[in-house]
Amino acid sequence: MTEPVVRIPDAKVALSTASVYPESTATAFEIAARLGYDGVEVMVWTDPVSQDIEALRRLSDYHGVPVLAVHAPCLLITQRVWSTDPWVKLQRARNAAEKLGATTVVVHPPFRWQRSYAREFVRGVWRMEHETDVRFAVENMYPWRYRDREMLAYAPDWDPTTDDYRHFTVDLSHTATARSDALEMVDRMGDRLAHVHLADGNGSAKDEHLVPGRGSQPCAELLERLAVAGFDGHVVVEVNTRRAMSAAERETDLAEALAFTRLHLASPTRVPGS
Repeated sequence: MTEPVVRIPDAKVALSTASVYPESTATAFEIAARLGYDGVEVMVWTDPVSQDIEALRRLSDYHGVPVLAVHAPCLLITQRVWSTDPWVKLQRARNAAEKLGATTVVVHPPFRWQRSYAREFVRGVWRMEHETDVRFAVENMYPWRYRDREMLAYAPDWDPTTDDYRHFTVDLSHTATARSDALEMVDRMGDRLAHVHLADGNGSAKDEHLVPGRGSQPCAELLERLAVAGFDGHVVVEVNTRRAMSAAERETDLAEALAFTRLHLASPTRVPGS
């Protein structure tokens, strides 16, 4: 029997609900279903639906779109979502993931002013990993920059590969903002890379989250490398569509991002006789 020309890994391609902002979490499920995404990653933020497990379950069932990951509320704008205690936030994210059938919780390193949380973060994440089958995938961030000044806002580090975690998330918009080498970071993560936030960037001080292929990051190269390795985690399209002039333009951007991801998330195989 002739082998296929390409091999598609088991990785699922999901849409982050953040990708439709300022539209709602409910809209993200609708768009993901219409465009053919394999699932969604729920960004827990100020939208009440994103915080409501039963509402999310109903959306998932109605649209036939599974929740593959939950992004814990660890942004500046979500400091009071699901408690002001960061450990409670992670516990609630884990509970949401378990009840929704998601395999991954995405979490950022602590802010430096969260001193107690930062001191215990590495040990605490390991402890929580041992309490559940849900993976806690720590995401790379970046230094904050203003003109010629740089502020290290995260602790223990914005680069999680400097510490020992069981699972990582790599975000290519963040590698652009950090002006770090994305593929070198992925090499350091090794087989602990469990989750990908796919977006692009040009090295601006702002976290751009461009549609993949519109910036300078090695989005295609990373996907092709994951395909060759048989990556079985999730690839999540997490792009900024706030400047879209219409719902149709936003959907076109998200369709382009999905097509790019599916195109490059494939590994060529040897054709007999070649």
